[in-house]
Amino acid sequence: MILYVYIFEFTSRYLVEYNIIMQDIILMILKMSAVTALYVLLIVILKLWTNGKKLNPPMKLFIGIIFGLSSVLSTHYGIAFEGMIINVRDLGPLSAGLFFSPASGIIAGLIGGIERYIAGAYFNVGSYTKVACAVSTCLAGFVALFMNLKIFKGKSPSPVYALFMGAIMEVFHMYVVFATHRDDMRMAFLVVKICSFPMILYTGLGLAIAAAIVQVITGEWRNPFVKRAPEAISVSQKFQRWLFAITVLVMASSFVTAYYIDTETSYQMSVDTLESSITHIKEHVELGEGDITPESKVSYDVIVTGDGYIKNGEHKGRHVDTESLDHVKNSLNSFQDTTYFDEDVLILSQMLADSNILTVYLTDESIYWNRDAQAYENCLSSILLSAILYVIIAFLVNYIVVDNITKINVSLERITGGNLNEIVKVRSSSEFALLSDDINETVDALKGYTEAEKKRMAQELTMAATIQDSSLPKVFTFQDRDDVEIFATMKPAKEVGGDFYDFFFVDSNTLALVIADVSGKGIPASLFMMRSKTAIRNLAIEGGSPGEIIEKTNKQLCDGNDAEMFVTAWIGLFNLSTGVMTCANAGHEYPVIKRADGDYELFKDKHSIALAAMEMLKAREYEITFNPGDKLFVYSDGIPEAINDNVEQYGTDRMLKALNEVKDKSVTETLPHITESINAFKGNAEQFDDMTMLAIEFIHYCT
Repeated sequence: MILYVYIFEFTSRYLVEYNIIMQDIILMILKMSAVTALYVLLIVILKLWTNGKKLNPPMKLFIGIIFGLSSVLSTHYGIAFEGMIINVRDLGPLSAGLFFSPASGIIAGLIGGIERYIAGAYFNVGSYTKVACAVSTCLAGFVALFMNLKIFKGKSPSPVYALFMGAIMEVFHMYVVFATHRDDMRMAFLVVKICSFPMILYTGLGLAIAAAIVQVITGEWRNPFVKRAPEAISVSQKFQRWLFAITVLVMASSFVTAYYIDTETSYQMSVDTLESSITHIKEHVELGEGDITPESKVSYDVIVTGDGYIKNGEHKGRHVDTESLDHVKNSLNSFQDTTYFDEDVLILSQMLADSNILTVYLTDESIYWNRDAQAYENCLSSILLSAILYVIIAFLVNYIVVDNITKINVSLERITGGNLNEIVKVRSSSEFALLSDDINETVDALKGYTEAEKKRMAQELTMAATIQDSSLPKVFTFQDRDDVEIFATMKPAKEVGGDFYDFFFVDSNTLALVIADVSGKGIPASLFMMRSKTAIRNLAIEGGSPGEIIEKTNKQLCDGNDAEMFVTAWIGLFNLSTGVMTCANAGHEYPVIKRADGDYELFKDKHSIALAAMEMLKAREYEITFNPGDKLFVYSDGIPEAINDNVEQYGTDRMLKALNEVKDKSVTETLPHITESINAFKGNAEQFDDMTMLAIEFIHYCT
């Protein structure tokens, strides 16, 4: 019955204590979450205010002061938890330096850190940890400065990086508590044991959540759960991931090994202590001494074997319950881990001469507190050392390898973009120097091949231009004829062009006039131009009308036109004995006519579609009657569509104005004047289309 009562009392007391502890933990979680949320809200508000703006010195100072004051408030309004005060004060300088400006982070850190020391030294606010807290907060601003400039290059950290930065900063905070209290390790261990987990967790989480929101605001957010292709992941990122994994593995292995060794060492030392203590205490007990002072935190009890009454020792006057008495008897001359008076202990017992039992024991707390303190300190120092090495190695890899690869890639982009004069100058190591030399040698060889190819192409283009130019009639007088005056020019936009003109007699009294414009420019257009010119001339000589020439030429050009090119053309057959010109226009510009006593004016004739645009083409013929003194001017679209530096077109109005400025001049003087007018209009603008003109003046009827 007594045993049942004891079990009930123990269970009730344990449940009450458990409920109290859980209530304290839940209350702490709610308060720390609220404070952290306020920090995140402050970061978001300031980021929305500054997003897209260049921070000037007053803004940086203002942000630094705001976050510095937030750190001050964290000092004075911390969260009470298990007799300690916890906070997220270091969030202030870290946030200011990482999300806004390094200068703001330093200002916030100095404000928060100096005020923390003053509050502890002169106002007894957390005086025990004043040095550790002040150093941690001040240093947080400088850490943010280094990470912002050297690691993140002015960009916001990712949530993962922010999480680890916040956590590592608080790890440093806890380690400094140990470092500044070497003479009071029990109290330092208690402070770290209670404060470390919530402060590390909430500082890291607060910074990570803020980083995610800031990236959304600035447009830098990238979903970390979306798997990226290997080629989208940089060498630096892959290296850092492997470095982090290896660092964690080594650190964890080292910690587990050290923890195991410390556990075994502490246990063996406790065994030695109990063995020496039980001999010492037994001698004094058997001599009848009442008050015995054990060594090294060892406790003892002298238990009456029959009823479990304790006649001397730590629990003098009390009874040992049956279960514990059995454990004591089982530990006679041997060590046993058990529970004794609600405490976990290592116990050793021996029989006394009076048949009573002498029991000596050490609590697990006294056995292992030094191990636990050492484990905390080793863990914190390992994390700090690993973090420092990680940052240094990652920085060196970026500086020595990644940055130089980036420089080489920049040069390669310029080279592939056509700048063969780019020289790769990365010579920070023998490997990069060799790579740079190889690239430069390859580019030099490529330049040689390119220059040789350019020369060959230039020669071929010059030959092609000569051939094309020679295919156009250059003699503008006809032997034994003075009834008509004719002149023409063609200026290609490139070495060779797609425009052409032609004039020839199909019989003694009929002069054929042709002007055409092939789609596109360069060699393809010139080839199609030669094909078109030959077809039109041959069909005209065969004796067809302009409409028939247009339709038959269209059929020939559509056949085998895989490049889907087309050509606009104007054809006129001028009967010099009657003055009647029969014409057909396949999508070409309107001709311009000047009567003997008038101005140059557009003649808006009837068009059909361009040649080779579609197989079924129906030409529209029309006639123009010329009298002596009348003039005709036809041209390609490169004339009215010439542009100047302001991307304005020359236009038909300017063309007509220029024509009428020399309307009384001969056609041989008219065309050069048009060219001069266009050149004056376009200035330094590049000619982007071929420009072709043909003009004729009817002098008299032929007889």
